[in-house]
Formats: sequence, C-alpha cells, structure tokens
Amino acid sequence: MSDTLSPRLDRTALSVAPLFDNSDEARYWRARTAAERLRHVETLRRINYGYRAT
Repeated sequence: MSDTLSPRLDRTALSVAPLFDNSDEARYWRARTAAERLRHVETLRRINYGYRAT
C-alpha cells in the first residue's frame, strides 16, 4: 500500500498524561454520583452506537 493511501495520525490532537493524573476533569467525574456517571456513559453509548444498539 502506498503512503498516500494509508491513514495519517494528527499528533497535535493527542496528549500524553499519567494514568493517575489529578486533572480538573478527573476531579469533576469523581465528584459526580455513580448514577450521574452511568447516565453520561449511556449518553456517550447512544451517540456512538445509536438508540437501537444493545
């Protein structure tokens, strides 16, 4: 396969952080209840796979 046809990775869109990063985002999600976190996971699932996916 030629280089022009292979997918390119935009390295400016990625960042590397420690697994146990104490970022604002991590603190935000730790402050949410389990029900709130689960509700958001369901929202993301529906965005990615649609309402009919099980």
